[in-house]
Amino acid sequence: MVLEDTANIVQLIKDIGQIGTWIQTIGLVIILWIIFEVIFLINNRIKRKQLYKIEHRLFRIEKKIDSITKP
Repeated sequence: MVLEDTANIVQLIKDIGQIGTWIQTIGLVIILWIIFEVIFLINNRIKRKQLYKIEHRLFRIEKKIDSITKP
Protein backbone atom coordinates (compact mmCIF):
# COMPACT_ATOMS: atom_id res chain seq x y z
CA MET A 1 0.00 0.00 0.00
CA VAL A 2 2.81 2.41 0.84
CA LEU A 3 4.60 1.40 -2.36
CA GLU A 4 1.50 2.12 -4.42
CA ASP A 5 1.17 5.58 -2.87
CA THR A 6 4.85 6.24 -3.52
CA ALA A 7 4.47 5.10 -7.14
CA ASN A 8 1.48 7.41 -7.57
CA ILE A 9 3.42 10.32 -6.08
CA VAL A 10 6.39 9.60 -8.36
CA GLN A 11 4.08 9.48 -11.39
CA LEU A 12 2.44 12.74 -10.31
CA ILE A 13 5.85 14.40 -9.98
CA LYS A 14 6.80 13.18 -13.48
CA ASP A 15 3.55 14.57 -14.91
CA ILE A 16 4.12 17.93 -13.23
CA GLY A 17 7.68 17.94 -14.61
CA GLN A 18 6.37 17.38 -18.13
CA ILE A 19 3.92 20.24 -17.72
CA GLY A 20 6.79 22.42 -16.52
CA THR A 21 8.80 21.51 -19.61
CA TRP A 22 5.90 22.55 -21.85
CA ILE A 23 5.55 25.83 -19.99
CA GLN A 24 9.28 26.51 -20.44
CA THR A 25 8.98 25.75 -24.15
CA ILE A 26 6.06 28.14 -24.54
CA GLY A 27 7.98 30.80 -22.60
CA LEU A 28 10.99 30.37 -24.88
CA VAL A 29 8.81 30.74 -27.98
CA ILE A 30 7.25 33.92 -26.57
CA ILE A 31 10.67 35.38 -25.72
CA LEU A 32 11.98 34.63 -29.23
CA TRP A 33 8.84 36.21 -30.73
CA ILE A 34 9.39 39.37 -28.66
CA ILE A 35 13.05 39.54 -29.75
CA PHE A 36 12.07 39.24 -33.43
CA GLU A 37 9.39 41.91 -33.04
CA VAL A 38 11.90 44.32 -31.49
CA ILE A 39 14.32 43.68 -34.36
CA PHE A 40 11.55 44.30 -36.91
CA LEU A 41 10.46 47.51 -35.14
CA ILE A 42 14.02 48.86 -35.17
CA ASN A 43 14.42 47.90 -38.83
CA ASN A 44 11.13 49.58 -39.76
CA ARG A 45 12.11 52.73 -37.87
CA ILE A 46 15.35 52.98 -39.84
CA LYS A 47 13.47 52.50 -43.12
CA ARG A 48 10.90 55.10 -42.11
CA LYS A 49 13.63 57.66 -41.40
CA GLN A 50 15.10 57.03 -44.84
CA LEU A 51 11.68 57.52 -46.44
CA TYR A 52 11.23 60.84 -44.62
CA LYS A 53 14.61 61.99 -45.90
CA ILE A 54 13.65 61.05 -49.46
CA GLU A 55 10.31 62.83 -49.07
CA HIS A 56 12.06 65.97 -47.86
CA ARG A 57 14.46 65.87 -50.81
CA LEU A 58 11.60 65.45 -53.26
CA PHE A 59 9.80 68.42 -51.75
CA ARG A 60 12.91 70.57 -52.15
CA ILE A 61 13.35 69.42 -55.76
CA GLU A 62 9.69 70.23 -56.52
CA LYS A 63 10.13 73.71 -55.03
CA LYS A 64 13.17 74.35 -57.18
CA ILE A 65 11.43 73.11 -60.32
CA ASP A 66 8.41 75.29 -59.55
CA SER A 67 10.59 78.33 -59.03
CA ILE A 68 12.39 77.70 -62.33
CA THR A 69 9.22 77.17 -64.38
CA LYS A 70 7.45 80.28 -63.05
CA PRO A 71 7.63 83.19 -65.53
